[in-house]
Amino acid sequence: MCGLADYLERRSSIIRFLEEDIGVGDITTNSIVPADRIVNAVIRCNDSNETITCGLHEAQIVFDVCNCSTILFINDGSKVKKDDIVMHIRGGARSVLKAERTALNLIMRMSGIATLTRSFVNLVEKYYPKVKITGTRKTAPGLRFFDKKAITIGGGYPHRMRLDDMVLIKDNHLAISDSIEKSIRMAKANLGSAVRIECEVKNTEEAMRAAKAGANVIMFDNFTPSEAEMGVKAIRELEAFDDIEIELSGGITLDNIINYVKAQPDLISVGHLTHSPTAVDYSLEIVNNI
Repeated sequence: MCGLADYLERRSSIIRFLEEDIGVGDITTNSIVPADRIVNAVIRCNDSNETITCGLHEAQIVFDVCNCSTILFINDGSKVKKDDIVMHIRGGARSVLKAERTALNLIMRMSGIATLTRSFVNLVEKYYPKVKITGTRKTAPGLRFFDKKAITIGGGYPHRMRLDDMVLIKDNHLAISDSIEKSIRMAKANLGSAVRIECEVKNTEEAMRAAKAGANVIMFDNFTPSEAEMGVKAIRELEAFDDIEIELSGGITLDNIINYVKAQPDLISVGHLTHSPTAVDYSLEIVNNI
């Protein structure tokens, strides 16, 4: 998730975010703040819990687009506590205030996702460090790159970014297709062996069929912990298919994930990471006028 192309795409997205917020102009600031006023400002964490910060580099782009200079005091992925200052900003007062909300929104959301992801990762590492905590496509439209980056910063695995990344045969595909076997066979025939194929299953019998049909990844969706354990064991006993990855998904939370880790899957996907994260509280404060 780096490189020039990604940076340019990120910057273009941020410009759209600013346009959405600013409209034709910040009529409040423009009507009461002198055009030549220069200010210094800081971004401070107000959250009472220790959190993982994320989105600082995106916030820097926001301020850069608005012709402000910034200095980071920490990097994305660092632990932050209440009253920690993470960034200094200098620029025209109108520009700083114009950028404020967009920059804070990104930091607050991305830090929330990174913090929650880290909580999951830290918890499962105590019991089965080989499992990857993964995100899903349950992201806010327009924010997928940022949400997925936050998962990575939190120690998770972004998984499928878009529909063209890999094949994922889900229940609605199977409701239309004749069978698991035919779906996997058609995907292989149409896309070739270079594209990985994942298949969602609702019981162990379907998992066995998907494995024998050639799926690279099998997703056990909405299994109970005991069902997941039995299903994973059944697939692992198929020695000819020991390279198959197994993913657990559906209703997995911090409160019950340890029960699922006992099955020793390769992946556990958690939609909650991005569809309803709790934002980390940050604020921007003007520290002096010049």
